[in-house]
Formats: sequence, structure tokens, C-alpha cells
Amino acid sequence: MKSVLFAIAVTWATLANAQTDVLIESAPARTDPASNSPVMMRAILVKPASPGDSVVLYFRGVPGYAKIQSLADKRRNMIQFARAMESALLPEGIALAIMDCPTDQWGEYGVGATGYMATNCLDDYRSSKTHADDVRGIIARLKEHGYTKVYLLGHSMGTLSSRWLATQLGNEIAGSIHSAAVNVPNIKGHYSSARSIPYDAMRAPVLHVHNAADACRGTPYDMVKGYAGNNLLTVRGGTLEGNPCGGGHLHSYQGIEDIVARAIVAWIKTGKTEGTIGG
Repeated sequence: MKSVLFAIAVTWATLANAQTDVLIESAPARTDPASNSPVMMRAILVKPASPGDSVVLYFRGVPGYAKIQSLADKRRNMIQFARAMESALLPEGIALAIMDCPTDQWGEYGVGATGYMATNCLDDYRSSKTHADDVRGIIARLKEHGYTKVYLLGHSMGTLSSRWLATQLGNEIAGSIHSAAVNVPNIKGHYSSARSIPYDAMRAPVLHVHNAADACRGTPYDMVKGYAGNNLLTVRGGTLEGNPCGGGHLHSYQGIEDIVARAIVAWIKTGKTEGTIGG
């Protein structure tokens, strides 16, 4: 165990020396009615030591809003899969942008009788032109840093953003990746817009990534297999521990995050997928 922890510490230290984290901000032209203050849209850009022109926009899972105010908010918004993506992207010169919801869409974490769920930044916003325009504001800032090829990566609830944005941004993006996509509404009716996503409206290349044994009620593999066609990367294996819908378990590729991350990076670089990976 000590050797594993040491290896992880060395990896993070190496990344820290090889990367630059930058707070990215955009100001949509509207005011938050709750606070009467200007709305802000933020992301944390992780720039590799030798950057290219590509960046992956990462949209996190539940509750969806990252509540980014400074670079200190980075780590708590990255599950192990996101960290594996960072480790796989940076050596290839590909940047990572940890995305947030705009400040007028921030909510509570919703832990209580109804379970762990979001209270804002839900279907109405994520499927809207406003969301697309807010993300365009961040993309414009990223272009100032030299990133002209933009990929979307949504995980779990984050795929509401990555999929709807892929239909609205068209060829403004280089591609979109949808990991452990949510398709079944929860007790509150959240995620119901997934049923209406027009996949044939996605103009840029698409990759769907899903564990064949995903045990989360809201993210059944068979539903994704039904619409993904040849754009599906099926994951097999992983560790059956923790919350079946959380940042571990098969839902988030626990134990094989690095394998999944490397396969996604390979698709970004070549446009090709192996079809099935893992055990």
C-alpha cells in the first residue's frame, strides 16, 4: 500500500511541475435575480508543459455545478476518472478544462430524504441555447490561450451538457465524448430531457463510453447501446465498491480508470475506437 501511495504522490508531483492551472472567466450579459449581481461563468484550465491546440472540456457528474471561485476548487471537482483523464491528456499536449455551471445556476448538494441530487443547473438550462452561449464564452477565452480544437467530455449527469451541447455547437467543436450517460429520470424527474436529445443533429465526431455492467439505475448500458451505434466504446471490468452511481464502482470505471482514459485519448488523436476494453 505504501508503494502505491508513493507512486500516486510522485505522479501528482510530476503533473504539478509539468502543468499550469489557469482560472478562466466569462461574463454572460445577464444578472442573477437572486443576488442582483452579474452572472459569471468559470472553468479551470489545466495547461500541459508543451501544449498543442486541443482542449477537453470536462463536465462533472452530480450535482453538476463545480462552484469554482479560485484554483483551490479544482481537486474537489475531480473524481478518480477525471484525474486519470488529466494524467492521460497532459503528456499528449492536450489541455483539460474543468467546467462549471454559471453562478445563476448554482444550487445545493441535495443530500437528504430524496438522496444525493442536484437542485439547479438541470434539464431546462442544459438543453437551452443559453447554456450553449455560456460555453461559447469560455471557448472564446480558451482560444486566447491557443486552443482551437475543442472536445466535450461529460460524465454521468455531465452528459446532459455534453450531448445537448454537441447538438447545438455543431462544427464549432472537434468532437464529443459521453461517459456513463444518464438516461433514466430520477425521483424528481431530473434527466428527462435525455429522451429528447437529437443524436442525428451532432455534426462533430462522437464517442459514447459505458461500462457494460454499470449498476446505476439511471445509466443502463443497454439504452446507450441502442442509440450509440458504431460510436460506442464498451468497458468491461472494474471494482464493485462504493456507490453504484458515484465516483467509483463500475459506473466510474473504478480500478481501470487509466485504461479508459487512455482509450479516450487514443480516440481523440486517431478518431478510432477499439470497441471493447477491459476485462
